[in-house]
Amino acid sequence: MKKKIILFGLLTFLMPIQVLAYSNYIIPGGENIGIEVYNKGIMVVGFYKVNGEYPKTNLEAGDSIIKVGSESVNTVNELVSAIDKNIKDNIVEVTYVKDNKEYKTNLEVSLFDGVYKTGLYVKDSLNGIGTLTYIDPESKIYGALGHEILESNTNKKIEVKTGNIFDSEVVKIVKSTDGVPGSKKAKIDYNSELGTVTKNTSSGIFGIYNSNLPIKEAKEVANINEVELGKATIYTVLNGTLEQQYEINISKIDKDSKIKNFYFEIIDEELLNETGGVVQGMSGSPIMQNDKIIGAVTHVIVDDVKKGYGISIVTMLEEGER
Repeated sequence: MKKKIILFGLLTFLMPIQVLAYSNYIIPGGENIGIEVYNKGIMVVGFYKVNGEYPKTNLEAGDSIIKVGSESVNTVNELVSAIDKNIKDNIVEVTYVKDNKEYKTNLEVSLFDGVYKTGLYVKDSLNGIGTLTYIDPESKIYGALGHEILESNTNKKIEVKTGNIFDSEVVKIVKSTDGVPGSKKAKIDYNSELGTVTKNTSSGIFGIYNSNLPIKEAKEVANINEVELGKATIYTVLNGTLEQQYEINISKIDKDSKIKNFYFEIIDEELLNETGGVVQGMSGSPIMQNDKIIGAVTHVIVDDVKKGYGISIVTMLEEGER
């Protein structure tokens, strides 16, 4: 009789085991970065009228077109070219993604002055700014933002095909006021690439840092149980490329939340004078306490812009390693 138990025993050893191997000491960020990401497919962001009517289609804002006929498309130029090649009786078949599922639908187009009009507003990429949170000096994995990148018209998450981060220089601060968050304005140097963008998640964006590592002291990682109520420090840039430190006060710790682990208030008068509170572009600014990195700034509380949320650094590190 064959000993089938041997085969069973071998299979048990082949089961995958996930090992997260981030470093216990990481390089804190604080630098302002430019971000450019390309979506998987062409994102529909709105509609316009053709011949006085909006297009009759199953497509909705936030859907991503991945094929025209049998031809894959990844850029707006490829979409236009594929429509030209696959149109028949003013109809093209498109394949699109909605909620991670693929569907097909027909799209009617109209020819005006040699150009086909689809009735669709579309994007294939997004550009913006944020703050670098950390770099793991061993793996060269970095994390930034502390939250996902959303397309502003649809509020849908970008599914990253490719992307990069770049050096950037803050040129202006639009102050926050209660009810109206402000923002950093920055100039992105697209000739100075710092790394790739491979993941866009609720915990931040992640990729490989392929430039020279900053000359900084690596800081110990603190888990959520080590975080204390009271004073902490954030690193961020308000002018040019000069990274500075500012005081905050942590007023609440939520160990069970996925991304909003700290509630804090800015108490640094210099920072408040410059920004009025938390501003867009500050997302990802590392939070330090007791000479350890504990997390990153993620969101402003819109009705009280001196206050905001932070995410645990361990959550970001674990996501970056997956």
